[in-house]
Amino acid sequence: MDFCAVNKYSLTLLGAPLIHQWIWLVAHWDSYLVASTDGVGTKLKLAFETGIHDTIGIDLVAMSVNDIVTSGAKPLFFLDYFGTSHLDVDLAETVIKGIVDGCKQSDCVLLGGETAEMPDFYAKGEYDLSGFAVGIVKKDSLIDGKNIKSGDILIGFPSSGVHSNGFSLVRRVLSQSNLSLSDQLPGHGGGPFTLAEALMAPTVIYVKQVLDIISKGGVKGIAHITGGGFTDNIPRVFPPGLGANIFGNSWDLPAVFKWLQEAGRIDDAEMRRTFNMGIGLVAVVTPEASERILAEYDSVYRIGVVVNGEGVKFV
Repeated sequence: MDFCAVNKYSLTLLGAPLIHQWIWLVAHWDSYLVASTDGVGTKLKLAFETGIHDTIGIDLVAMSVNDIVTSGAKPLFFLDYFGTSHLDVDLAETVIKGIVDGCKQSDCVLLGGETAEMPDFYAKGEYDLSGFAVGIVKKDSLIDGKNIKSGDILIGFPSSGVHSNGFSLVRRVLSQSNLSLSDQLPGHGGGPFTLAEALMAPTVIYVKQVLDIISKGGVKGIAHITGGGFTDNIPRVFPPGLGANIFGNSWDLPAVFKWLQEAGRIDDAEMRRTFNMGIGLVAVVTPEASERILAEYDSVYRIGVVVNGEGVKFV
């Protein structure tokens, strides 16, 4: 059965009976189903404050499909949950357009979802989001980190900013600073760029780029840098007894993180434990593959190396 034969983003051709057939077929094939579920956390609070609702759906899709691709899996379909006190059709449509955009970026089907009205449960004008994604990977193509060894290279993929983690701290810093969301982001070069624009920048969806790199070989492990930042996410990829040395000056720190650290008086360890610091995804690859990847992609960085030991050290 060819999964690509199904119309992308179609709700009518992809019914429950077909999904059941897929699950049965996959169980008898040489493949695994990979699933993920997530939300966008308190970034929603800034969406309510800024009125920026057209990209929060991209964040929702990104948080699940970026997790799925760390196993080498291609996302197949996505479902959403939208809960609110009283349904504002125009607002919901704006949010869902972002979800559709995220599905297009990750080349997966928006299968459907659930819209729930719960009077008096949510504040007026507010809503909550959850997302659920399922993907597939052949058993002999699974990325699980088991073969990582000392000397392998860490390749960093740039983020668009804070993405969708750490917003409780972001909002605290914002409330304690002397700036509002409509003020310009300090230290930003180029044209006008407000704090609202910087903080609401949608999460990068890495699926297509990462799957292309995986298809050429040499990828041993992948970490999606979410809650826990570098400190917690990168070690999860390694077998016991291995850690990473990160080259701290190997990429440019985005202005939004410089502002957060200065305005919030946050130490380096807390920043690295909370935020992606400008790198939204890390691939652990062979030295040979790293040379090829760096030659083919201008927007990735050699950010570190696997070493004997434990944890993540910045050198």
